[in-house]
Amino acid sequence: MEQCACVERELEKVLHRFVMYGHQSEERLDELLRSVCEIRGQLVAFGVQDADLSVLSQTMAQCCKNIKETVQMLASRHKDIHGSVSKVGKAIDRNFDAEISAVVAETVWDTPERQKYLSETIVEHLYRQGMLSVAEDLCQESGVVIDMSMKQPFLELNRILEALRMQDLRPALEWAVTNRQRLLDLNSTLEFKLHRLYFISLLSGGINNQMEALQYARHFQPFASQHQRDIQILMGSLVYLRHGIENSPYRGLLETNQWAEICNIFTRDACALLGLSVESPLSVSFASGCMALPVLMNIKQVIEQRQCSGVWTHKDELPIEIDLGKKCWYHSVFACPILRQQTSESNPPMKLICGHVISRDALNKLTNAGKLKCPYCPMEQNPSHAKQIYF
Repeated sequence: MEQCACVERELEKVLHRFVMYGHQSEERLDELLRSVCEIRGQLVAFGVQDADLSVLSQTMAQCCKNIKETVQMLASRHKDIHGSVSKVGKAIDRNFDAEISAVVAETVWDTPERQKYLSETIVEHLYRQGMLSVAEDLCQESGVVIDMSMKQPFLELNRILEALRMQDLRPALEWAVTNRQRLLDLNSTLEFKLHRLYFISLLSGGINNQMEALQYARHFQPFASQHQRDIQILMGSLVYLRHGIENSPYRGLLETNQWAEICNIFTRDACALLGLSVESPLSVSFASGCMALPVLMNIKQVIEQRQCSGVWTHKDELPIEIDLGKKCWYHSVFACPILRQQTSESNPPMKLICGHVISRDALNKLTNAGKLKCPYCPMEQNPSHAKQIYF
């Protein structure tokens, strides 16, 4: 993403100049304000006498001159910033192609059914982000009807997340206790980490919370077998309450990034219980498009230069494979069409050069003298070129 980095560098320069301009403006204006206030104070204190008119005139003239020079200086520096802002626009034009219609399927949203799917995807994303009022407005304008049963989990999810961002653990603890068995089935550590964070919040209150912290430690009993070491550390920190945990070997317990971590863990486990991915389909599609678009634009340019217009004729197919990274790998249960058995970690699915997928066991059985003939194409290829697509 070198193009984004180039634009970001130009943007950082502009932001830095804005900050410096703001600081310098405040300093000069404060200085002028103090000078004017001093003159006004002298006038109020001593009044205007005939003998002082010449001195007062010079002082006022100098003050007006300073004000004029300051205004001119600030205006000049403000104009200089305009040049930096225009460089950002030029960097965007230089690094990004504004015309992308050549790599976009023109009829992708041409039916009402597809437009409905797009609207529903956007609405779901808005619900996930907690933008409930915007989602409702979109539903009204697009005519999309969202069932309350789909909406309710997101309402609860965002309510709890908002409380966690405000460092209020009670709603999340109530939810975790209610769903304890389902969380245990997922091997989740969410409930323990919520209790741990609440205990740490009591420790940060000092010696006054000692008895309350000891009483709350009873909540760790169900987790003693799995989190014995963590519990020992928490209980050992009680010794240093009088002197303050921040001045003890246990000061690592007070790290502020724990709140962001607990939000991520809660989102992950709550989405797992709801049968949802952690990230919305819209955000995943957008991120994938951002990674794939530069490659597609380069392919388009090469095709035009070499006059190979027939290479890419179908917009629903890509002329080459684009690696989006493991984060964008999704899978369902795959059964090998050759051996009629479900793939596993020890027998993962393997993608051949021709694009067909079989299990590793089938790949090994079909390999003869270091060569493999695809049972579907049939295309002869080297089995070592097969790519593992999951596990």
